[in-house]
Amino acid sequence: MLIQENISLKPWHTFKTEANTRFFTEAASTEEMKEALTFAKANNLPFLILGSGSNILFTQDFPGIIIKNVIRFIKIEKENNSYISIKAGGGEPWPEFVDYCVENRWCGIENLSLIPGTVGASPVQNIGAYGTEVKNVIEKVEILNTESLELSTITNADCNFDYRNSVFKQTKGKWIVTAVTFRLKKHFIANLSYEPLRQMFTGMPKEKITIKMISEAVKDLRRSKLPSPEELGNAGSFFKNPMINKKQLNFLKHSYPDIPFYKLNNGKYKLAAGWLIEQSGWKGKRLGDAGVHQQQALVLVNYGNASGNEILNLAEKIRNDIKEKFKILLDFEVNIL
Repeated sequence: MLIQENISLKPWHTFKTEANTRFFTEAASTEEMKEALTFAKANNLPFLILGSGSNILFTQDFPGIIIKNVIRFIKIEKENNSYISIKAGGGEPWPEFVDYCVENRWCGIENLSLIPGTVGASPVQNIGAYGTEVKNVIEKVEILNTESLELSTITNADCNFDYRNSVFKQTKGKWIVTAVTFRLKKHFIANLSYEPLRQMFTGMPKEKITIKMISEAVKDLRRSKLPSPEELGNAGSFFKNPMINKKQLNFLKHSYPDIPFYKLNNGKYKLAAGWLIEQSGWKGKRLGDAGVHQQQALVLVNYGNASGNEILNLAEKIRNDIKEKFKILLDFEVNIL
């Protein structure tokens, strides 16, 4: 395992802001991950596990060691006529893994096509889009304890999944996801619960819709709304969609009768953070090279030379404005360092 010193992080995260790390290494196996953690402990260094860097904003240099998870493999664990359990390494790129499953007609994650990130990050964030969440297909998660360096496996129930949340996020730094096992269906039924996706197939008999069609339609939707990190520095949705109770919703509807909302199973209501930001006039605005994307107000972007602190400053201004206007405090979806 090669440990490098004084490395620029600009190529390793999608916001592409300037930041350095004292040490940097890649771990291609659980043994290399243990070796990197042992190095951190021996030198009394903080550590950070990095996947694709698609959900992080660096506002300063990192004083310890960044360990990039590049544990990559895909293997079938078991299958029958209806289901297949497929295990993938935590460092597998998520978009490529989804494409692999779609090509093999293994169903359940096609609505999550083209989401940036890695397999290992998917349960941490409980990623979701277009009518589904990854918690619906995760069977178990292989984890490495960063203190004891012991490897163990936990079930879906132990992951404590919630909206963009999990036990891994609640206990940051305690566990590293080294692999995830997904239980996918072999018989395809299109999930068209997301209205804009359903509209793309208006008039087409449901039995004629294929898993490949859904995946490609999802990709088209994402490309039409979200900027590619290769072209414009960003980390996707910067803010979480807020959840409120019935009393708060009625209060808002009095002033904003057209406010979009979605009723959740727990009796709460999910609002569209992008709508709140757009109503507050932030969509398309720039503060220097830090800006709000012109097509999707949820996405903050780096137009070239914005610093992490400049992007964070923009985010805070937006959050304060939303709190004053709607009495709602938006939570960041992006990790701030």
